[in-house]
Amino acid sequence: MLKEYVQRKLEKYVRRYFASHPDVKLVCITGSVGKTSTKMALANILTQEYRIRVHTGNHNTNMSAPLAILGIPYPRDIRSVSAWRDVFKQAKRRIKEPADVDIIVQELGTDKPGDIECFGTYLKPDITIVTGITPEHMEFFGTLAAVAQEELSATDFSDIAIINRDDTPQEYASMLTNNNIITYGTSSLAEYSFEIESFSIGKGYTGRLVNPELGNGIRTTLQVVGEHNIRPIIGAIAVAIRFGMSPQAVVRGAELIRPVPGRMNILRGVKDSILIDDAYNSSPAAAAAAINTLSNIEAPQKIAILGDMNELGATSAQEHAELGRLCHPNGINWVVTIGNESGRYLAPVAEANGCFVRSFPDAISAGAFVHSKLERGAVVLAKGSQNGIFAEEALKIMLKSTDDMKKLVRQEPEWLEIKTNFFSKF
Repeated sequence: MLKEYVQRKLEKYVRRYFASHPDVKLVCITGSVGKTSTKMALANILTQEYRIRVHTGNHNTNMSAPLAILGIPYPRDIRSVSAWRDVFKQAKRRIKEPADVDIIVQELGTDKPGDIECFGTYLKPDITIVTGITPEHMEFFGTLAAVAQEELSATDFSDIAIINRDDTPQEYASMLTNNNIITYGTSSLAEYSFEIESFSIGKGYTGRLVNPELGNGIRTTLQVVGEHNIRPIIGAIAVAIRFGMSPQAVVRGAELIRPVPGRMNILRGVKDSILIDDAYNSSPAAAAAAINTLSNIEAPQKIAILGDMNELGATSAQEHAELGRLCHPNGINWVVTIGNESGRYLAPVAEANGCFVRSFPDAISAGAFVHSKLERGAVVLAKGSQNGIFAEEALKIMLKSTDDMKKLVRQEPEWLEIKTNFFSKF
């Protein structure tokens, strides 16, 4: 009862906020993968010329998103009536005070059908980015078409829709009803794209930004790893240009972007190894992209630590086996799995392909094994869903410096406590 009351009140305050501050722009981000990376890319670029508000956490539900939009911290005790009264007072002050931002960037999440539709009852974004349509929360959605219907519905209540052409299957284009659609990606078919000229794991991708406003394009270097991590930057660039930012400012912001913890973030390991922390979460599309990236890196030894992908429902066996098919000895030497699903379905397929394979129930055991097999100059990738996997803990064992522990994903005190309790079971 309290939850429903609070949610209605917060939605009302958000509507009143935008009514009182009509010049404040709203950018919403939805999609199956890449939402956080796109959000942070936007933050880097837009801050070159605008005051922005963006929440670095995952406040993307209909309870938490209004607070993030208003810039109000989530209360510690969500069952406290007095705590919510204080939140409402802060919201009223936000409405009355002069706007302290020019643009608000907000992520929209969904766990089940109808979640996105609820946002449309109180939000009217100037721009909505759809980062892609891939299998997610399949135990609740059932089919990829249902996922597409849900994610693409966010464009219905937005002035402009910016769609990742690379990761949005063409077959779902008919679901788009917004007439003002812009595409982005690494494909030359996208209106906003990036032509890759060269890549190195130390410097990233050098190439040319191409879009209608830049004529022959602008040459730049994007310091990320994996082509799938270029796309969030291109999406952010499209937004920035639509808001009237100069090409020079756009490029300056893009060149400042670095991977965030848990999303293809590069760290130094023992024996001059390179550790790729991509352990924030996992889905079939994101895991496939990470595996392909590792396979194409030149190194004397390449090791993939692959944990279970959660929330796949009836498709879990098939999706894990498909990842195993991507693992070949010419691209990956060792495949080390974490969890029941990866061990049962992914590992046998990778082994049949000719990879060396070992399976473990937990990340710490997997990390200890990889450490024992590590050769000089190796590249190690860690990828897996967060709950029940925590693949970043496998990398922690191989860090060259303990000072870099804080650069891994989920190293905050509350997460460390959760993981300590979790690993005590093994």
